[in-house]
Amino acid sequence: MLHGSYTQSGPLFRAKTRALEKLLAKALAPAGLVPALLYPTAPNRLRASDIPGYQARPSSLASQEEGAGGPDGEAETETDSWAWFRMRREVAGGCYMFLERGMETLAEAIRGSVDGPREGPEADGEGRVDGVVGFSQGGCVAAMLAAALEADPAKEVTAKGHEGWVRAVREANGGRPLKFAAVYSGFYAVPADLAWLYEPRIKTPTLHILGSLDTVVDEARSRALIESCEDPVVVTHPGGHHVPVSKEWAMPLAVFIRKAME
Repeated sequence: MLHGSYTQSGPLFRAKTRALEKLLAKALAPAGLVPALLYPTAPNRLRASDIPGYQARPSSLASQEEGAGGPDGEAETETDSWAWFRMRREVAGGCYMFLERGMETLAEAIRGSVDGPREGPEADGEGRVDGVVGFSQGGCVAAMLAAALEADPAKEVTAKGHEGWVRAVREANGGRPLKFAAVYSGFYAVPADLAWLYEPRIKTPTLHILGSLDTVVDEARSRALIESCEDPVVVTHPGGHHVPVSKEWAMPLAVFIRKAME
């Protein structure tokens, strides 16, 4: 379960989606599926000034209350907001800074997913995950993770500059591709050096949940990701930029996971 950036961490995302977690467990039980969900926190802490809509207070007031800090005398306020990567817009075509750090955090979470002794092909002690669910920036990363775990020779050749984290996540998951990826308000990664993730299209089964009133992620960005997946399933809820947790909107996810795990 991969949180978005700006207002989230792993624990906060879990708190916001506990109802969804319970509904999934109940809906998947008849199929003999017991979901064990991981909620890692992205490694890149955001400053208050990184948050959209942030407004700096007058420097004199800030310096009186918090002491000297930023260039205008305002102390940088730490937040409990974490990002999987940071967009560097001044670079032509865009650049995702710290992406490798974010993906290596996922590799660590996968390696740590073993719960107790295992037998058979999973007895080597390495972690295994079957699927990923991501929201917003976490949705973008979820699709990238699914693509990177696919053993596609066409993608191997063009992964220049990303070999380190690709190798890390593949080794962490024992060389196995994911069985599914569910993306809430996700989007296509625009940097040219990440185009290899979508060429050829992502073969991992994907579910895309969009909010018809989402004003944070433009629908065109989500549609670009959808068009980069083979046979995507698309669901639209009548809300904004959030993960709907009611039974009505949990069931499409449960049905999708159950089919993917058959």
